[in-house]
Amino acid sequence: MMTETVVNVEQVPANNNANKTTAQGGPQPNRFGWIQMNVDYFKTTPGILKLAEFILGILCMSLATPGYTGTGFFLFVVVAAFILTLLWIFVYFLGVREAFEFPINWILTEFLNTGVVSLLYFLAFIIQLITWSSRYHYKGVNIAAGIFGMINTGVYAFATYLLHLEWKNRN
Repeated sequence: MMTETVVNVEQVPANNNANKTTAQGGPQPNRFGWIQMNVDYFKTTPGILKLAEFILGILCMSLATPGYTGTGFFLFVVVAAFILTLLWIFVYFLGVREAFEFPINWILTEFLNTGVVSLLYFLAFIIQLITWSSRYHYKGVNIAAGIFGMINTGVYAFATYLLHLEWKNRN
């Protein structure tokens, strides 16, 4: 007759914070439980457009600096758009829209933001190209910055169009 051995294995949580308790004896709440890394968003067309806006913004900033005469407005628009795009990337990457129930129409807010940025980018790249078409010092890199600004204007305009369609379909 054979004897049978049974082994019970208890799963231990990998997170050491899960075993901590508060002074009252209850489990300690997770302060960052709302954070969810949403990488799948950046595989969609709007996510790819946001990454393209981000990368083209870096190119525009690096080519147009230091800000010589006539480049100030272009750099202002590029840096402001870069910061706003970075904020929207964090909103989607961390799932802020889903985590907090703010009374904000997120699609309309992003649509207006992207629309204003695309108009400002349009003005900025025209001013950049007109200003640097007659200069001789540092002309090449500033013309390239204007061309990348023109490409980024197209990316922002297409993103604005997609946001408009999404906003229209939800209302």
